[in-house]
Amino acid sequence: MIEVGPILAITEYFVITSAANRRLVRAVADEIEAKVREASGRSPLRVEGAREQQWVLIDYGDIVVHVFSDETRSFYEIERLYRDAPIVDWVDQQRV
Repeated sequence: MIEVGPILAITEYFVITSAANRRLVRAVADEIEAKVREASGRSPLRVEGAREQQWVLIDYGDIVVHVFSDETRSFYEIERLYRDAPIVDWVDQQRV
């Protein structure tokens, strides 16, 4: 997770992940939506790119999730654009 709030006025964090192919991109995006809804009751404000399945953006307002195909992630190198932004480590709450 990248803390982009100090850089961008539109959100606080980016979560970036990828999958090997378009089918998996859609499956990952669907699972993220289901898990977030289950855990918090939140639905995305909007979802973009679901039809193309190369870069799905799931906007929760304060957090924006980017699910890329591996190829698209390599092409855009979004992490490089925000390399100066702090990385926030995730802690698996199931293991704590």
